[in-house]
Amino acid sequence: MDPRLNWLRVVALLAAVSSAIAAEAIPSNEDESKVPSYTLPDPLVFADGRPVQDAAAWRQRRAELLELYRSHVYGRTPKGLPRPKGKVLSTEADALAGVAVRKIVRVPLTSDPKGPAMDVLIYLPKSAVGPVPAFVGYNFNGNHAVTLDPGVPLARSWVENRKETGITDHVANERSRGSEASAWPIGRILARGYAVATIYYGDVEADFDGGWKTGLRGAVAKEGPAHVFAPDEWGAIGAWAWGLSRALDHLETDRAIDARHVAVIGHSRLGKTSLWAGAQDERFAMVVANESGEGGAALARRWFGETVWRINTSFPHWFCGRFKDYNHDVPSLPVDQHELIALGAPRPVYVASAEEDRWADPRGEFLATKHAEPVYALLGKPGLGVAVMPPVNTPVGGTLGYHIRTGKHALTAYDWEQYLDFADRHLKPAKAR
Repeated sequence: MDPRLNWLRVVALLAAVSSAIAAEAIPSNEDESKVPSYTLPDPLVFADGRPVQDAAAWRQRRAELLELYRSHVYGRTPKGLPRPKGKVLSTEADALAGVAVRKIVRVPLTSDPKGPAMDVLIYLPKSAVGPVPAFVGYNFNGNHAVTLDPGVPLARSWVENRKETGITDHVANERSRGSEASAWPIGRILARGYAVATIYYGDVEADFDGGWKTGLRGAVAKEGPAHVFAPDEWGAIGAWAWGLSRALDHLETDRAIDARHVAVIGHSRLGKTSLWAGAQDERFAMVVANESGEGGAALARRWFGETVWRINTSFPHWFCGRFKDYNHDVPSLPVDQHELIALGAPRPVYVASAEEDRWADPRGEFLATKHAEPVYALLGKPGLGVAVMPPVNTPVGGTLGYHIRTGKHALTAYDWEQYLDFADRHLKPAKAR
């Protein structure tokens, strides 16, 4: 473990405190009666005021929106990044009591053999005949945390200290094995006919301000750890999104996986990441954002729960530097998150909330999905099919999907059942349904 990481994290925390003191705080709000009116930008109107009237014009508007998100929110991925091939480290034909084939693949993120690399954990249903569709997404605590399978190595990268798993020195341990298994019901996913591919997001970049110095962004930055980011250079979410595309690069080489039908999924900050990955990389056939909140599926202009100021103060490394320009002037932001969801069109996109997760603004997540509908309609695809937010535990949708469930901020078995049902309708080839 690089001792610099602990020191960098201390420096980052001190910097965040100083930033919060220096800037005027924007109070949060969780009272619907206090939400002021707001005006959303129209995804079907070009920046110069021209209307988008057909699918060809949408492709132009789509490119325009992507540039706005790159310039103002997530930053732009450097051009010409290397894409080395992944290497299969191990294969187990009788994993999980004989129901799965397990593969562990190391995917380099740079051309330097000593540079950052991510380990992709893949489970395939052993009973499958022919290639199967798949879900791919990051986990929070290491691949070993999503399963009790002893054949999955402990994470090699810096991990968050957590009292419940006994991690105190940012090094993964056996006590943390399976600690995230409830968020990844692998047996159920396999039984439904899907493969699962998951990666520890810390393999790409450690999740704290300064973690980039020993991650992908530091490895490709011109000045290395001394690099000063331009206002529109990528943040951590951009780097994580790139990693998901690199995982898909490998899945395309695996004959056991139907790479034309791969869904990208993420929870919380990783839900923000899945939306941005799906927006940029149209090879992802379906996008799922579970309780992604501010900077994800929730409307930024809606003053409820987490704010742009709050997220940029707490997590200054997630977005590009220019996004901070809108801390105190969100209405000037040239995009809002309904347009990020619309960038998934005409592919299926599912957004989900939790009733007690008010910080993520469930109503704002629903409204963003609802306001993406005009783009889907233009492309001949059904939207949510409802005029108002549905009751809890009542999934709705056509090509756009949404639910709000009872409970708190988490990725649960209930959420997965809805995503699997949605995938059965949209992801599986017709002959496999």
